[in-house]
Amino acid sequence: MRRKWLRRIAGTLGAVALILLLYLFAGLAGGAIPAGGPAPPDRGGGVGGTGGIRIYVEDNGIHTGIVLPKHAAAMGFDDLVRAGDLADPRYAGHGWLSIGWGDRAFYIGTPSWGDVRPATVAAAAIGSDAVVLHVGHLPEPAGEPGVYPVMLTPAQYRRLVAAIRASFAAGRPVHGYGPSDAFYPARGRYSAIETCNAWTGRMLRAAGVPMGWWTPFPVTVTAWL
Repeated sequence: MRRKWLRRIAGTLGAVALILLLYLFAGLAGGAIPAGGPAPPDRGGGVGGTGGIRIYVEDNGIHTGIVLPKHAAAMGFDDLVRAGDLADPRYAGHGWLSIGWGDRAFYIGTPSWGDVRPATVAAAAIGSDAVVLHVGHLPEPAGEPGVYPVMLTPAQYRRLVAAIRASFAAGRPVHGYGPSDAFYPARGRYSAIETCNAWTGRMLRAAGVPMGWWTPFPVTVTAWL
């Protein structure tokens, strides 16, 4: 009986390992398939050129997000993101927004790798309609580690902002990790297929930035930048 149970446990663990390996392979393969649009002309530092509007893609090892100026190309977020949403409204004086999308429980509960718990990861992978946008107010992050510059044309920037704005849902925001950020109700469904990094890739593809067809992992986003 004991050997029988050991064989079942070993079989289950082997199946889980195989699924994880297949998921990893599929994610890396999907991230290698080009999608989006052609790079803008006059390439400079990062994707894009020396003219246009500079944005950034940030990567903390778990989540990727998009950092963009609050006002550019006659586009903005003033009607969606307000100073009063922050624990300390003074931080709204910064001119840039960091925006990422993800599962509410996973996003709020895992600001770093040290906060990751297997149960949280498993629940998020199964899928959840409780999704949020994490929005932080900050100065321009030029030169910081884990931050990648991307130059957009005004038309690309407007498409990017329109796609991000469409991810907001009605509802009350809640305070974030500190005094300068907040979580907002969002549209969509989080799963092992539609991860926070897949959302980042989708937003960039909507703007016409060259990007992988499916970007479930941070590296599948940043490898294109």
